[in-house]
Amino acid sequence: MATQEQILHYAWKYQLYAAPEWTTTDGEQLRVITPGIHNTDAGPDFFNAKVQLDDITWVGNVEIHGRSSDWLRHGHDTNPAYDSVILHVVGEADTPIRRTDGSLIPQVVVRVPERVVRSIDWLLSREQAVPCIDRLSGLDDRLLYGWLSVLVGERLKRKTNDIFRRLERTHNDWNETFYITLSRNFGFGTNSDAFEWLASGLPFKYICKQRHSTVQIEALLFGQAGMLSDARDDAYYRTLQREYHFLRTKYSLRPIDAHLFKNFRTRPLNFPHLRVAQLASVWAHNDTLFSEILEDPSADRLCRCFDVPLSAYWNTHFHFDYPSPPHKPSLGPSAARLMLINTVVPILYAYGLQKNVPEYCERAQRLLDSLPPERNAVIRPFTEAGIRPRNASDSQALLQLRREYCEPKRCLSCRIAFGLIKHSLA
Repeated sequence: MATQEQILHYAWKYQLYAAPEWTTTDGEQLRVITPGIHNTDAGPDFFNAKVQLDDITWVGNVEIHGRSSDWLRHGHDTNPAYDSVILHVVGEADTPIRRTDGSLIPQVVVRVPERVVRSIDWLLSREQAVPCIDRLSGLDDRLLYGWLSVLVGERLKRKTNDIFRRLERTHNDWNETFYITLSRNFGFGTNSDAFEWLASGLPFKYICKQRHSTVQIEALLFGQAGMLSDARDDAYYRTLQREYHFLRTKYSLRPIDAHLFKNFRTRPLNFPHLRVAQLASVWAHNDTLFSEILEDPSADRLCRCFDVPLSAYWNTHFHFDYPSPPHKPSLGPSAARLMLINTVVPILYAYGLQKNVPEYCERAQRLLDSLPPERNAVIRPFTEAGIRPRNASDSQALLQLRREYCEPKRCLSCRIAFGLIKHSLA
């Protein structure tokens, strides 16, 4: 259930109150011209609001509380940061409130329509991962796709910030940053952290020095992943073990713990051993992958960079424990497109921002728009409810919506929820 203050805050921000004009608790006629700008940091709730009290127009800040006495309880009467408040919006006026100099602050009691209150309570009390899923059919396309365009921007910003943090750790080395980002995405969520730790402990320059040999690249990656520490009666495994022993000594490497990688409840095609082999094959087949990406190849060409053949050993293995029936071990077109979505697009976008070359940012967005939408369990409820993503840009936006708004119940920050609440007043 939403608190009274949350409901008042929402109603004030979107002007969902019962009347456009009121009388303050002191009898002044109040007209709201603009509610102000929502402040997400410390200080008053809304900046630069404009209201008219009788015949005088005031510009300043607005503070919102369930009761007037909350002003005193929060210590605002002794905090100069709140002296700029021109109006106190409350659900119940139980006491006069003053600035630090003792001057009275006008107060108004806002009555939020019962239908708005019921709609908010309904959203916040729902147990579903997508609280409004039952009411999405017939949603206005302009509202939906306008919100999706904002959400995909939020998701790109989050991924870009992650890349900038890696860039700082690598001392502004874009090739190393790309290598770590790509490695992380070969973990496909379940093992993303482990793959990033693997790449962070194995500098890219050592991969480059062994590019002439797929076996040596595999040996480096498997060895650094801690996957070559056992004694096994497997000729290929022993070959990798010997190569890694030599390379580990040569480069003074220290492997991570193999137990960091998870096999539990993962499909064979997502086993970490096979993913490591696929990652090794990418670097064995692509000498200058980051440079190629900057040259603007087609989406099909980029997919072929990731969907490359593996060593013959992996045609009959998912790991080193025992053989499996023959299968195609390469990444596959669907997973290769995920590499474009999760690695190439954010890397291009971040590179364009850092170098101040908008062309790379625009290319990243065009690439995202050109790729088909992702299909997974996170997006499926939306498609079943009638929201059909047109491309990967839309599916990335839906992932952002689900992860950052639906699951943490941030409905009061969601434009779709606003549309549903406003519709309840029609």
